[in-house]
Amino acid sequence: MAGEQPFDATTVRERVRELPGGRELLRVAAHWGEVELVGGAVRDILLDRHAALREFDLVVAENAHGLADALAKELGVLSGQNPQERFELQLHDRFRTAIVSNDQIQIDIATRRRETYACPGALPDVETGTPEEDLLRRDFTVNAIAVRIDEGRAGEVHAAPGALEDLAAGRLRVLHDASFIDDPTRLLRLARYEARLHFVIEDHTAALAREAIAARALDTVSGARIGAELRLALNELDALAALVAMDDLGVLGALHPRLRLEQPVTRAALALLPEDGRPDLALLAALVLSLAPRAGRDPRAEIVALLDRWELPAGDRDRVATAATAVPRLIEELPRAERPSALRAAALGVPLEGVALAGALGCEEPARRWLSQTRHVRLQITGDDLLAVGIPPSPEIGRRLEAALNLRLDGELPDGREAELQAALEGEHEPG
Repeated sequence: MAGEQPFDATTVRERVRELPGGRELLRVAAHWGEVELVGGAVRDILLDRHAALREFDLVVAENAHGLADALAKELGVLSGQNPQERFELQLHDRFRTAIVSNDQIQIDIATRRRETYACPGALPDVETGTPEEDLLRRDFTVNAIAVRIDEGRAGEVHAAPGALEDLAAGRLRVLHDASFIDDPTRLLRLARYEARLHFVIEDHTAALAREAIAARALDTVSGARIGAELRLALNELDALAALVAMDDLGVLGALHPRLRLEQPVTRAALALLPEDGRPDLALLAALVLSLAPRAGRDPRAEIVALLDRWELPAGDRDRVATAATAVPRLIEELPRAERPSALRAAALGVPLEGVALAGALGCEEPARRWLSQTRHVRLQITGDDLLAVGIPPSPEIGRRLEAALNLRLDGELPDGREAELQAALEGEHEPG
């Protein structure tokens, strides 16, 4: 519907112009036909929350691939400019969509369509649809608002019934009762939007969410799609709030019955985590921490299997699993590590996220010492210095360097390269 709204939609084109690629987009869209900005970008612009906008969706009456190709040419995709500025073009035939993106922004372009679901949790089947059908296929009313950005009727607003009122009221409402059954990943999005926007979930929508969770709707969705939604949540500005919202809604328990979110522990771990740590992985390690102390089982294998189901990248998967499974041991060993060399022996090889979690569970002082001081201590000498004085290439070089470093850590070595070299040549120092 088009009509009055409590927002100034005339500013939408100007906000688009300010975005990377926005001027080029408006030039191409000017005479293309019907081109609408829709979804989260419209929501955030109308709420004046567009400062961090990095992705926006466009809908055209026909030929999304043609608009994407024209936009790509306007942006100079193949012109060989700075790779950090270069836009790339991707076309997806099944969903009649295209993506034009670079490191700063992503522009999703779709031909107006309607969607049907062959079975719960399946990817949708698409066909050409009306403007109303295109809006009604979306997740929540506040994302079902479209604004024309072409020259023809610039600023004209089309919205699903109740969408503008819900946006003004700060309310999250699904567009139809089968929404969470058709696409259960909307349950994760509901929690994420609640946390990010500080909107209230409308009562009927909350009831539908509880019913879908009780009916195990999330079991019908592939692990890859669950993982993609989780990663979006973990990279929110307030990712902990997003996870808290998921927990309150019952989503976390539906994903795995032993997932636990201990808010005080997780918050304390994030406070301990240094700048070179990964807050998203610390949050994930905190979630799976309850899987770690499982007597008689291989906890790492169980954690890895879960993260593999969510298709977490291998490097991130291994880091989370190593961090979580190390925590029970660290809780025992860190308080006993009175000497810096013993602290290093306990914490070396454990991801920063694991040490931060152990610190949050009662080992704050030794964890803080390791994270902020001890791990940064280095020798001035290297293996090349030992080779130069006749030590043959072998594991013996590493052992001698380790012995010298332990002395350095424990304050038993004078400053300087000569003292370090002499210590490395003389023998071995056991951590205290």
